[in-house]
Amino acid sequence: MSTLPVIAAVDGSDDSLRALDWALDTARRREAPLTVVHVRHETAWTQPGAPVVLPPPAEDDPVLADARTRLAGHADGVDTQYAALDGAPGVLLPELGAEAQLLVLGSRGRGGFASLLMGSNGIAAARDAECPVVVVPRPGREVTDALPQEPGPRIVVGLKVEGPDEAALDLAFTEAALRGARVQAVAAYPWPVQDWSMSAELASVMIDRAPIESETRTLAEGFLAPHRQRHPDVPAEALPVPGDAAGALVSASPGAELTVVGRHRRRLLAPARMLGSVTHAVLLHAASPVAVVPPVADPTPASNA
Repeated sequence: MSTLPVIAAVDGSDDSLRALDWALDTARRREAPLTVVHVRHETAWTQPGAPVVLPPPAEDDPVLADARTRLAGHADGVDTQYAALDGAPGVLLPELGAEAQLLVLGSRGRGGFASLLMGSNGIAAARDAECPVVVVPRPGREVTDALPQEPGPRIVVGLKVEGPDEAALDLAFTEAALRGARVQAVAAYPWPVQDWSMSAELASVMIDRAPIESETRTLAEGFLAPHRQRHPDVPAEALPVPGDAAGALVSASPGAELTVVGRHRRRLLAPARMLGSVTHAVLLHAASPVAVVPPVADPTPASNA
């Protein structure tokens, strides 16, 4: 059986070329082929009576030519292919995920507005692709409340103790093993604890925080245990943090090799694929590349029979 490639989507922007660098490095670590794809949004059109002008073939595509130049002398040992596709990137990019280990793209391409932190094509791919999607941000993203960290390579992963995402944990440990990194599993717990008072107003409840943090750590350690067994050489720590999960993951992202988050599962009353508010916020604000991991399998709605 052939090995699925790492696919890098390029459009000629600096963002996509940085993503190409990340994809090449990852393909080499995974001993996988690399496929560089340019999805050309322009379609052939003409006025009545004028000759039809078709886009150039892949070998003459200027965006792919720039990608070849970028990789020249750096892609030795990596089987690299180039492809040009014509159509809507927001549709075609997610479809590429069916034939990839990873789909890698920049945080914003040529069509994005300067005020936007994340392009619509990246959102569509992260939401809909069947494989994990890695979005490489622009350098220099500032995180004002970054968590102090020990030196050394690190993979950050979000861990929900009430329902862990095994696919996200698996990717985090796999990447850590490939990169000689440690796994930092961020497990957020609600704080301060709030409740509805008799007057129907949301009020804080006086509860000792230490037992909640201890229970969160114990649950997180239990979920990490099978992954530690499969990757005994990968150090892993559970990091229970109070408050907002998205904020905690963003705070842990500076200096990380990768921040890994899961994608929402489909639900009976919400069958469409969704990113979720935490995943969306991490994509917008994390300082490291972000991997959005689809669930192992979307659950099938129960039969009425």
